[in-house]
Amino acid sequence: MTALNALADRYVDELAALDPCLAATMGIAGQEERLTDYGPRAVWARAELARRTLKALDDTPVAGDAQRVAASVLRERLATEVALADADAYGTLLDTLDGPVQRVRYALGSLDQGGDTVWEALLARLRAVPATLAGLRESLEDARRRGRVAPYRQVVRNARDCRDMRQYLTGLPAGHGDGALRGALDEAAAAADEALSRFAAYLARDLAADAPHLDALGADRYRLGVREFLGTRLDLAETYAWGWHELDRVRREMAGAAARIAPGEPVAAVLAALDDDPRHRVTGAAAFRDWIQRLADGAIADLDGTHFAIPEPLRRIDCRLTRTDGPASYLAPSEDLSRPGTVWWPSTDPDAPVPTWTVPSTMFHEGVPGHHLQLGVTTLNTATLNRFQRLSSELHLGHCEGWGLYAERLMDELGYFADPAHRLGMLAGGQQLRAARVVLDIGLHLRLRVPKGTGFHDGERWTPGLARAFLTEYCGVGPAGFVEFEIDRYLGRPGQALAYKLGEKVWLEAREEARRRDGAAFDLKRFHRRALDLGPMGLDLLRAELTREH
Repeated sequence: MTALNALADRYVDELAALDPCLAATMGIAGQEERLTDYGPRAVWARAELARRTLKALDDTPVAGDAQRVAASVLRERLATEVALADADAYGTLLDTLDGPVQRVRYALGSLDQGGDTVWEALLARLRAVPATLAGLRESLEDARRRGRVAPYRQVVRNARDCRDMRQYLTGLPAGHGDGALRGALDEAAAAADEALSRFAAYLARDLAADAPHLDALGADRYRLGVREFLGTRLDLAETYAWGWHELDRVRREMAGAAARIAPGEPVAAVLAALDDDPRHRVTGAAAFRDWIQRLADGAIADLDGTHFAIPEPLRRIDCRLTRTDGPASYLAPSEDLSRPGTVWWPSTDPDAPVPTWTVPSTMFHEGVPGHHLQLGVTTLNTATLNRFQRLSSELHLGHCEGWGLYAERLMDELGYFADPAHRLGMLAGGQQLRAARVVLDIGLHLRLRVPKGTGFHDGERWTPGLARAFLTEYCGVGPAGFVEFEIDRYLGRPGQALAYKLGEKVWLEAREEARRRDGAAFDLKRFHRRALDLGPMGLDLLRAELTREH
């Protein structure tokens, strides 16, 4: 145990105690019976932890290459947390993808393991919901007194998410526990439901009255978001232009893939036909869950021992459905492996047919060789990574989501999209949308103009309404409500949407640099093993380490 690793361990323990909901997403064990206090004093305490640890890191000796990397990873994250606190970036405490409301929902769902649920822990978290929401309200009111309120779009979406969580809670205790425990669960769920109802009303009727309708946060706050989610500094004008070029490239590939399915038909017509094609539909939630489970199991069986060495604890993914809107997501195994790696797939209608032509690319992104392999290998790597490195993937989204999108491209290279419909699904659902996110995220927050020559409202300045038309008409993907969810997401988390495409770009460029450097000696399996063994980090540091001579 080096001094640096001891410092990293202490930081993880203190962070988990101060932020149990973040601990749940990071897979940190030991806080299962608590929720995060989102009150003003607790927000201040988390910022002070980052400042105190950063100062201690500056005074901690570092020896050797692994320690150098570990110190760089921790320092980058701590310095970013301090910068966010200094800018009062958490002052409004609301976004629509990973804000306090969504983290509370996640913290509850992560404990819901069917017959394996630890009911006492779930009961404790249910009982904590009213106090957690009360603390959040206190912080929002404190920010409002300083003249800071989240944009109207974020406020009303969070009110809706509270209502969605109430629907989730109504079914949560059913069939869970027995005797006095069952009664306690019912009582706690009812109290949590009432607290959510009051909080939703506060957001929709009270806070929304003072919420600004201008969503764009401007260049300074946007650059801080890029630093937070990607661990890099970007030329935003250059990146905006690159996003348009990348989107054009993907759309040309889509036209070629669509021509293989229905020569002469417009791409939009091919996409619509695939949605209605019975060969690419599964009816019923249970049948669909079994279908994605077989897909995940098959990818593990094929890739283990060939292109990757998959550790035994990671050779199973738990595929589950969730009764909420939004994208599919992955929850990494907990550090003690008591919670398995889980893919959560939205399923709001248990009897509806589900189109499957876009599903393989998403499963490869969330499962293997995507997040399940990446985050699982990181969690298990106690030999070369300290505890903060093993558990901080959620804090390095450029690294994490970039790998997920890279995994989709890799599976295309390895021939796993031989079905033209599945390859078109990868391009439309993964590549096209993620390239569009680069354009929209920068364009919306900086209020840029659409470049001339694009053929889409040339010269007009980006607004949420124009973004809605762009996603609906230009991308043409996603179920009802998806487009609105996407726009709310971009405007609530500045910079986060870049993580996928910009992260993938770094992974691909670093791989090609290694291929040029090593020549005939380049080995893809060895490159992946070394890359994953580095653990999560910001993109600037990742590029430097992957291209370093070794």
